[in-house]
Amino acid sequence: MSDEVNAMFSSIAARYDRANNILSLGVHHRWRSITVKESGVSEGMNVLDCATGTGDLAIAFKKSVGVRGHVVGVDFNDDMIALAKDKAHANGLEIRYHAADVMKLPFADDVFDITSIAFGIRNVDDMMQGLREMARVTKSGGVVAILEFGQPGGIIGVGYRLYCRWIMPGLGSVITGNKKAYQYLPETASRFPSGEEFVQRMEAAAVFSSIKLRMLTHGIAWIYLGTVR
Repeated sequence: MSDEVNAMFSSIAARYDRANNILSLGVHHRWRSITVKESGVSEGMNVLDCATGTGDLAIAFKKSVGVRGHVVGVDFNDDMIALAKDKAHANGLEIRYHAADVMKLPFADDVFDITSIAFGIRNVDDMMQGLREMARVTKSGGVVAILEFGQPGGIIGVGYRLYCRWIMPGLGSVITGNKKAYQYLPETASRFPSGEEFVQRMEAAAVFSSIKLRMLTHGIAWIYLGTVR
């Protein structure tokens, strides 16, 4: 990640959760819950959440793996990690957090049952390397679970694109004080190769034995589940 992008996330970290809740009308929590369920997680598993941000997905996984399971969250931004730690503590949950780059994860091979990333894969400088790293630290037969924005079609898509271009930056600016961040985020989402196109990228990484996908909210978001070879 560039220093500029890192600084951008630091500038909005304190109000990031509030902005997400307002801008998505809270639906991002449901998307994360579905991702956890679709991953096949069960009590006692070990989970790594990459680009964990303020820790929402890591917390959802921890509630599923219970006291016998372990969840680790990594992010490149120290301010986000600090907030994630506070949130886990407030929820009475034990989650370990580390600063780390998805392209060079500081873990041995075959450690985690599930490795996840929500709304972060599109920001990885080398997406293929990121996919391979997430697969490397995941056990054979385990799952890499990816939640990411898409580009919905039809009338829904028209409205969504108008919202992202004209409304989101203004609201984001009011909530966080950083309009540029809420121009950058939808711009990266609009360029992301979603749906079957991203499945092809996952196949090209040559680390998955099978790949499943699920459309959410008319294609505004997608879940991708890669079973590691």
